[in-house]
Amino acid sequence: MPGGRPGQAPAATGSRPKAPAAGRKPGAAPAKGRPPGATSDAPGVIRIIGGRWKRTRLPVARHPGLRPTPERVRAALFNWLGQDLAGWRCLDAFAGTGALGLEAASRGAAAVQLIDSDAALVARLHSLQQRLQAGAADERHLPACALQIRRGDGIAALRQAAPASIDLVLLDPPFDSALFEPALQCAARAVAATGFVYLEAPRAWSDAQLAPLGLVLQRHLKAGAVHAHLLRPGPAGPA
Repeated sequence: MPGGRPGQAPAATGSRPKAPAAGRKPGAAPAKGRPPGATSDAPGVIRIIGGRWKRTRLPVARHPGLRPTPERVRAALFNWLGQDLAGWRCLDAFAGTGALGLEAASRGAAAVQLIDSDAALVARLHSLQQRLQAGAADERHLPACALQIRRGDGIAALRQAAPASIDLVLLDPPFDSALFEPALQCAARAVAATGFVYLEAPRAWSDAQLAPLGLVLQRHLKAGAVHAHLLRPGPAGPA
């Protein structure tokens, strides 16, 4: 289970740090179009920015709509979470490049599931997994991460998860899809009482909109036209 409160380095809602716009990846629906003004890191490469695989540069498949979350946005998220994810159970429901899920695995998560509906992207993730874990013999002092990559529907994976069984749910659905509310509903059921849900969306989600889903807003930043949210289970739990 996650320990302690999230890190305080990035500003909370109401005092929002500026960062480059978050890119995205396809998931259980066709790749979304990015909102006007959204930007991304240089195409073709992502870099893991923390943990055992820090500074590892990974190739990104050139795929329509595939744009990973930029480094500075990932840095803000993991500052919020406190950097060390030792023992956490995580699920990246719209994995795409795997930038978010691999970052969690690098930072000590005990189990990470990366789910994506695109066969080519899943094959690429398997290749990245083999490359990253090839050095495991040289990391005997570090706990192993059970990294599971599979093709499928991320929302269905959340529905199938045991209630309150996941410490960190990562949600970045296609921006032009109608998957946000069902994904949040399923995440609210699957996340542990002390866990977190991370959401990237084309608009800000307020506490009034999140409350019926059983979630509350803990952190928010606006990066260009992209909104990044850190959510917690609400006092009453999901409806």
